[in-house]
Amino acid sequence: MEMRLTQRLVPVFAAMVFAFVAHPAAAQESTKIGFVSLDRILRDSNPAKAAQAKLESEFSKRQKDLQDANGRLKATADKFDKDSPVLSDSERTRRQRELADLDKDFQRRQREFNEDINQRKNEELAAVVERANKVIRSIAEGEKYDIVFQDAVYVNPKIDMTDKVLKALNAAPAPTK
Repeated sequence: MEMRLTQRLVPVFAAMVFAFVAHPAAAQESTKIGFVSLDRILRDSNPAKAAQAKLESEFSKRQKDLQDANGRLKATADKFDKDSPVLSDSERTRRQRELADLDKDFQRRQREFNEDINQRKNEELAAVVERANKVIRSIAEGEKYDIVFQDAVYVNPKIDMTDKVLKALNAAPAPTK
């Protein structure tokens, strides 16, 4: 779906670029273009920093628990390696299974943690992007921009409106849920 939409928009975008190139004076007079660095918004804005702090707070206990479990697993593996030469075959086999089970459990918990934190990170970033897009739209409408880009190979600093967006985002109170 997105791919088809992109394929349909490419000719439209190419026609716009051609129009600007073919008639640069008309394009400069009648078209106001802006650019916003979404990377800077997601790195430097107060809502993005608040989201990051929220995630760290939400997941810090689980992360510490995983680190502790990893330490216990390594200590158990080291003890097994040290004791292995003097263990009976049955005891060695039993402890190998025990170690494999501990490792399997740790890997499962690590995977679940990563999935959970990635999902929450995506949710928080989506909320920040939504807020940023509302601010960008508000600034663009207020200052009569015709188009605002969020991705570009090169941007002339005079059309970069990221600082305005950051200022507005940082001044706006957080939305209540």
